[in-house]
Amino acid sequence: MDAGLLVLRLGVGLLIAGHGVQKVSFRLGGHGLAGGTEEFRHDGFRGGRLTAVVAGASQIGAGLFLAVGLLTPIAAMAAMGVMTVAATVKWPKGLWVQNDGYEYPLVLVVVSGALALTGPGEWSLDRALGIESWPLWLVLPAIVAGPVSGLLTRAVLHRPAVSTGGERYAQAAD
Repeated sequence: MDAGLLVLRLGVGLLIAGHGVQKVSFRLGGHGLAGGTEEFRHDGFRGGRLTAVVAGASQIGAGLFLAVGLLTPIAAMAAMGVMTVAATVKWPKGLWVQNDGYEYPLVLVVVSGALALTGPGEWSLDRALGIESWPLWLVLPAIVAGPVSGLLTRAVLHRPAVSTGGERYAQAAD
């Protein structure tokens, strides 16, 4: 079981971290911070550069902490939050990824929540630091707070689309 949790943590954690690296750099096929900023603006978010930096840093940090099994419920909460925001962007396109839907972000939210509930396993920094298990009273609020924080982020930072002449565009300037 511990080997399976290690593989799952490494795979999911590094994918989430890589997604964040793409937001803020030219690495891993990213378009640099300017590209990440433009992506958020295109998706209708306020905050521009700051939004891209915070989202990228959250994904990098949460992903790396999940990968090494450090502060697992808190890392899972952060991962669930940023991936919930990603899911809300893709929501209008439906569930399935072949239509650019929210399937992939949803999988990352679910797996992050499952890792918070199961714990990181024997081969983790949590275990090396003597954190044998996280109490359920801490884990359950974390797995609720992650998606809720993502939905709140969407509500606070997303600009309503304005329609004129059949074209949709986001309101100008941050």
